[in-house]
Amino acid sequence: MKTNGNTILITGGSAGIGFELAKQFSTLGNKVLITGRNADKLKQAADKLENVIPIAGDVTDSESTDQLLAKIKKEYPELNVVINNAGYADAYQLGVDANAYNVAAREMETNYLAIVGLTEKLLPTLLNNEQATVVNVTSIVAYAPQNILPTYSASKSALKAYTDVLRNTLGDKLNVFELIPPLVNTEFSKEIGGESGIPPQEVAQELLTAMEKNQWQVPVGMSKEFVMAQ
Repeated sequence: MKTNGNTILITGGSAGIGFELAKQFSTLGNKVLITGRNADKLKQAADKLENVIPIAGDVTDSESTDQLLAKIKKEYPELNVVINNAGYADAYQLGVDANAYNVAAREMETNYLAIVGLTEKLLPTLLNNEQATVVNVTSIVAYAPQNILPTYSASKSALKAYTDVLRNTLGDKLNVFELIPPLVNTEFSKEIGGESGIPPQEVAQELLTAMEKNQWQVPVGMSKEFVMAQ
């Protein structure tokens, strides 16, 4: 598929992988919409880039999502790419007092259910345009679950399965990519040693290369050996 001339929605686009994706896509001549809960951070991110429009909103809130959909239908009906990047993780270990249910509920809502809901609502718009594309950002832990990210690993495994089925079901009219980063050096991963991770620029570049080749699974860095082993 082409990587220029698109209108792209990136959730969680104010920092980390989302910001780097916005940066690289915008320099290629795409119109990029970025969303996130913090309006100030979104504006600061957009001010650093060209062709990037900030739209504050929470993908886990149905009212906020409906407002986003209404804005897209009215102002950006040409939207043809959505990158589901927003996520939440809590580092802990399972045990008697882990509070795993409440942690898992938030992770599953953000990393899986919100993506299912937003994607379904966006499908009519996406499928009305050429090069209709969904990119779901899973994780290396969907393939190699980690003890310190027990329910985050589970939520990303759920997203992987959903992505596979979405591709199998609509792949004749919808490009469905799975971006599979390893540990990345972002604020998001700081709690679990993100400083030793790869730069987000590498993740964004791998996605761009894969999109040009229609390579649906996009493992990055260490993720490649785990994906190939399955």
